[in-house]
Amino acid sequence: MTSFAVLVINPGSTSTKIALFKGGDKIFEDDIIHPEAELRKFPDIVSQLPLRMDTLMRALREKSVEPSRLDAVCVRGGLMRPVKSGVYRVTENMAEDLRNSTSIWGREHASNLGPLIGLQMAREYGIPAFTADPVVVDEMDDTARVSGVPEIKRRSLLHALNIREQIRRAARDLGVNISLVNFIAAHMGGGTTVAAIRRGRIVDVNNALLGMGPFSPQRAGALPTGDLLDMAYSGKYTKQELQRKLVYESGLAGYLGTGDVREVERHIDAGDETAALILSAMAYQVSKEIGAMASALCGDVSAIILTGGVAFSGRVTGMIKERVSFIAPVLVYPGQAEMEALAWYAAAVLSGEEQILHYGQD
Repeated sequence: MTSFAVLVINPGSTSTKIALFKGGDKIFEDDIIHPEAELRKFPDIVSQLPLRMDTLMRALREKSVEPSRLDAVCVRGGLMRPVKSGVYRVTENMAEDLRNSTSIWGREHASNLGPLIGLQMAREYGIPAFTADPVVVDEMDDTARVSGVPEIKRRSLLHALNIREQIRRAARDLGVNISLVNFIAAHMGGGTTVAAIRRGRIVDVNNALLGMGPFSPQRAGALPTGDLLDMAYSGKYTKQELQRKLVYESGLAGYLGTGDVREVERHIDAGDETAALILSAMAYQVSKEIGAMASALCGDVSAIILTGGVAFSGRVTGMIKERVSFIAPVLVYPGQAEMEALAWYAAAVLSGEEQILHYGQD
């Protein structure tokens, strides 16, 4: 692949990760931290854009990076309208949807800032801005969308970028063609995505933010509906407070006071039986979801992929392997490769190996 210079940008809730790639090699990576006290001054995420741009440009100057000399910028995408997997040029209509994500998804996310930053850089420096495999990739089978309540449709919200990258890695390691085989991928981070991938298409997945699936280090996952209704109408929580509890203060954090698996394991090693039970229950729920996705693929599974930050825990991956290895071989790829995935997509588009998809026209 030609030696393109690509800047990758991945905004998080309190940081903005950046990395420069040339010819597929990572020249540097930096994590720009934004103090929470500074971010609390803003009424919403989108209004943080000037601050994020200022700190980004300062970091680039410190690294002697001249934006106008870049071949492209590629950013993590957020809560826009559902799209197919692939790479998209950042456009004004995409940015407008991200500015108004609460009307589409009922919430906002720090990743919404990615395309907004990319669009501003494209205008100021005359370089193309792309996004790829945003969290709203939606290729689900129609059957998987039916919830059981006509007013509610199951929606695809997932760690698409890392999952797609790890699928490509698994296919290389196994020597198979993605378009000919099936995988199950479990991305285990603050939230957990378990996806069924049929011949390269994600045909079923749990909503990893506030939906179904296993509980995770921070999130509640699927809950008994009656008990959830009791909580919602107890008068103890506003809608916003309950949403925060389910997304950020449940799972390991709710039971044990921490969402850090490493800390939980230290408690287990010190003899904490409650910590051992809860961590085991999390692995059990991930395993059950993998089993459900195996049935979505009619049992035809070439490999099960475990990835995300939690996959660094041999204790957790070992418990999952014990329950699901009868389905297919289990491959463990700890951490995430989102920055590398974004750089790959941009270079592939610039070299003509990947087609640019058009937002709102697929």
